[in-house]
Amino acid sequence: MSRSTDLAAQLGRALEQQAAQVTTAESCTGGGIAEAITRIAGSSAWFEAGFVTYSNEQKTRQLQVPAALFATVGAVSREVVEAMVRGAQQASGARYAVAVSGVAGPGGGTPGKPVGTVWLAWGRDEARFARCFHFAGDRQAVREQSVEAALVGLIRLVNGENPAEG
Repeated sequence: MSRSTDLAAQLGRALEQQAAQVTTAESCTGGGIAEAITRIAGSSAWFEAGFVTYSNEQKTRQLQVPAALFATVGAVSREVVEAMVRGAQQASGARYAVAVSGVAGPGGGTPGKPVGTVWLAWGRDEARFARCFHFAGDRQAVREQSVEAALVGLIRLVNGENPAEG
């Protein structure tokens, strides 16, 4: 069993204990978090919806991310992933959410946001938590590490911990 499958199973057990649902809002992972979650049999009991909003236009259209944020802080930012979490929760009605936006590579990096820079945000009810990661490796490695970090954070969040710490 892969690490992401094991983490998704742990998340499912924790959500089932609360009879709660989760939603995902993904950019650089392209639906990888939702795919890992839905590998688990019975995930329809706790996975509400997944949004893959790769373009800035879709982040605004589907998740109500304010368009002005892209010009001021960029898509790979705390503000954008927090807005993505909020939008996914509002659109789906799920209690828990995770959002991701990053530079998976091999291109697209800048001195301020090099390849491997990934912002994750998690939401529980009205609370939001965000953290910037700097993952190493190629595109696939950055995406895999992003999925795993998203799931670890969700497990921590569902267990009442701050997913942005540690």
